[in-house]
Amino acid sequence: MGEKNMTVTTVILFEGFHIPEKNTFLVFLLFLIIYCITLCGNLLIITLVSYSKTLQSPMYFFLAQLAVSDILLTTDVLPNTLHAALVENTMIVSISDCIAQFYFFAATETLECLLLTVMSYDRYLAICKPLHYTLLMNHQLCWIMIIICWTLSFVTEFVHTLTVSKLQFCNSNVIDHFFCDLDPILQLSCSDTSIAQLEATVLSVVFAIIPFFVIIVSYVYIIVTIFEIPSITGRQKVFSTCSSHLTVVSIFYGTIVCVYLVPSRGQSWNITKYLSLLYTVVIPLLNPIIYSLRNKDLKKVAGKTIRKFF
Repeated sequence: MGEKNMTVTTVILFEGFHIPEKNTFLVFLLFLIIYCITLCGNLLIITLVSYSKTLQSPMYFFLAQLAVSDILLTTDVLPNTLHAALVENTMIVSISDCIAQFYFFAATETLECLLLTVMSYDRYLAICKPLHYTLLMNHQLCWIMIIICWTLSFVTEFVHTLTVSKLQFCNSNVIDHFFCDLDPILQLSCSDTSIAQLEATVLSVVFAIIPFFVIIVSYVYIIVTIFEIPSITGRQKVFSTCSSHLTVVSIFYGTIVCVYLVPSRGQSWNITKYLSLLYTVVIPLLNPIIYSLRNKDLKKVAGKTIRKFF
């Protein structure tokens, strides 16, 4: 019964969000605006970094990679959400499409963790080892680290997704979420999910918890170095070079910690869905805004480019 009927799965978007039918178009419009701003903001950063001679440092190179990751993440989640908002808050997709969406979501989230870690290492070298910075953080090393980040993210998550795809799905064909995350998918399975859960735990430790501790250690050294600078103006100037990254890290990891510390059963599941909106929709929107508002070089280049365009 179950296996035959489970060739497709019904993804119910906004279940638990309690959105009246008369407001669905407003929700669609809101998500559409967010999606457009996210694409434009991140594409602007990629374009500025690619074509501006003053933005050729490793920091901006990594920032452009983060922008690509944000575009992939929001494009993986939001288009289906937009479609569902217009079609009676439901969307029917095959189980393979659902697992594919989970794959790209997991890979881009893993990539974001690794990129934020690489960026913290870059800030550590720039502030704590300024005399050796250009020698240590050279063009070749930047490309090697980026290739490793992309490869690890997409290869390891592919292996994990293969494990998930081999499960049998016959418990239900309804996912109570707005996108195909791991826990909702596993709840559909009527086979043993212990291996998939073990893989997820190991990957979380390796690609989320360990990078987080690396970032913490980097910023401990950075803060110690900043306090050793005698002048207040000098401290402020040095801190401004990493304040944007620290803000993005705080929002990103703060949200993820909240999502995975909140129990996923009962009424708290609704809270988890709201929090999931933050790291899948809001953070890709905020990243380019935070870096643009808090970075003088980026603001200058953006201003010149806009003036030239008009």
